[in-house]
Amino acid sequence: MGNLINHEIALSHASNQPAWVRITHWINALAVVLMVTSGWQIYDASPLFPALQFPSAITLGGWLGGALQWHFAIMWMLVVNFLVYVGLNIASGRLRRKLLPISFKSLATDLVAALRGTLGHEDLTRYNAVQKFAYLVVIVDIALVVLSGLAIWKSVQFPLLRTLMGGYDNARVVHFAAMSVLVAFFVVHVVMVALVPRSLLLMIRGR
Repeated sequence: MGNLINHEIALSHASNQPAWVRITHWINALAVVLMVTSGWQIYDASPLFPALQFPSAITLGGWLGGALQWHFAIMWMLVVNFLVYVGLNIASGRLRRKLLPISFKSLATDLVAALRGTLGHEDLTRYNAVQKFAYLVVIVDIALVVLSGLAIWKSVQFPLLRTLMGGYDNARVVHFAAMSVLVAFFVVHVVMVALVPRSLLLMIRGR
């Protein structure tokens, strides 16, 4: 295990984005898209907000049963990939190097610069404070998506988790809110890639 960690650290320094980061990134992107679109089909069967319905053209599964099958199948892909991603980030020290430290001052400064369109992107290997915050938020958010989904799926088997979520109905609200944050991150992420196309090449080629 120690040799693997040292090897990953060496790869992280030799390459802007090591292979395991790129692989887990694309698996996660696919899993999120499939989970969200099948989740929207499940939502439409019993909407939390009657005024909000998702068009069938952007849902996956065709009907409730089909959507549930997709959702539960892809759930395992998302969970395993997420654990691998977070585990390797922690074990290799990449999480600490890339996402920490972060301060309110640096976050505010970089956010203002981003809104003004003056935030630099010369060195894509270094994350600005806004990126650090966004990635930390999405890591926590995915964990919340999984836990709230588990509280809904296995409500009887995990009563403590259901209670922590505020009950079954509230767990659905938490799940929906966490999903919405994930979708917002995904949209912003795609927009930023469109604005800085070099970042897409980085996640494909690694440098």
